[in-house]
Amino acid sequence: RASSFVKASEASMGTELIAPEERREGIDTPAVVAVAEEGAHNLGADPFPAVTEIRVYLSIVIPAYNEEKRLLATLERIHDYMSRRDFSFEIVVVDDGSKDDTVGVVERFSEERRGVRLLRNEENRGKGHSVQHGVLESRGRDVLFSDADLSTPIEECDRLLPYISSGQYDIAIGSRALPESNLEVRQPFYREWMGRMFNKVVQRLAVPGISDTQCGFKAFRGDVARRLFRLQKVEGFAFDVE
Repeated sequence: RASSFVKASEASMGTELIAPEERREGIDTPAVVAVAEEGAHNLGADPFPAVTEIRVYLSIVIPAYNEEKRLLATLERIHDYMSRRDFSFEIVVVDDGSKDDTVGVVERFSEERRGVRLLRNEENRGKGHSVQHGVLESRGRDVLFSDADLSTPIEECDRLLPYISSGQYDIAIGSRALPESNLEVRQPFYREWMGRMFNKVVQRLAVPGISDTQCGFKAFRGDVARRLFRLQKVEGFAFDVE
């Protein structure tokens, strides 16, 4: 089980898993390596330096745009929970050109707590670019990204990470669309309807077999995440589909 983004609510979700087609010796997977090599010729100048040193067990990436009112509570909850765990972590907040005091909130929090990093986009680029920025500069063996309002409780990561750490799966995605999903506070009917229609189109045309690409709670093996996000082109909300 896992959780996903539901506005102003907390929800228990199902988990969708993506495994490599074939597990080779070491960390490489043929499917990902093939895509990376094919796309490498079209990447152009790389704005993100390659991560060459794994420094922590888990990187938590949070894209943020004008989140001064909600972000402090999110950072406190995540840091308090992770500090009780028996592994190292970092919280990577990516400011997407906020016009409020989002940057100040992160800077003040990082002065009091260890393991918090602030990255800044030069201008507002979109959620997709912000997640890409954070993932490509992450230092974790595994990577999790979550929305800034923490509508998915950080405690739900315990339902995603074991699949990744087992080595059997590369990606674990929280899903609102599986039978075991439990939405405690539902969105307005028109938003649920639009979401279902969008998912049907996506499943038919782009990502068959994944019932909820848009959930805001995903975990990756770090090496896989950094290779995939280096190929990303979509900077807006539809980056999940890509």
